[in-house]
Amino acid sequence: MDHDETGCQAPPEGPILCVNNCGFFGSVATMNMCSKCYKDMMLKQDQAKLAASSIGSIVNETSSSNGSESVAAATVDVQASSVEPKIISVPPSCASELSGSVEAKPKEGPSRCSSCKKRVGLTGFKCRCGNLYCASHRYSDKHNCPFDYRTAARDAIIKANPVIKAEKLDKI
Repeated sequence: MDHDETGCQAPPEGPILCVNNCGFFGSVATMNMCSKCYKDMMLKQDQAKLAASSIGSIVNETSSSNGSESVAAATVDVQASSVEPKIISVPPSCASELSGSVEAKPKEGPSRCSSCKKRVGLTGFKCRCGNLYCASHRYSDKHNCPFDYRTAARDAIIKANPVIKAEKLDKI
């Protein structure tokens, strides 16, 4: 049986490189593009159609003629067929803003125990006094904690248990 009778195409003789010269192999189903370039092209086509529809809606609001819609649709087809990947560079004004925000944050060193200056990393314990301590200095009696636990406990009890006074009963 010939391929012409069945309507099938003969398989390509060798692998086809992507038409965008990205180094990957393309296929006839993806218009001789690799899958990534094909996805990018389809995304750009969708964005162009969306932009054209928004332009069309703006044109429809200003004038109610149908001729302007066909012009917008024709420009979309031209743009979609000539899609090529381009490298977008960052303007210098944006680059200076980004580097300025990075420089604004001071570089923090490794977290260390406040008593022995040992590196604690993620295993450090934060005390109520606000300092960071290692496993051996994490308890308040081991690092001479200035936090007043007694006053804090009294305040918590007072807040949790408000004073309730009942009215005095009349004696019979």
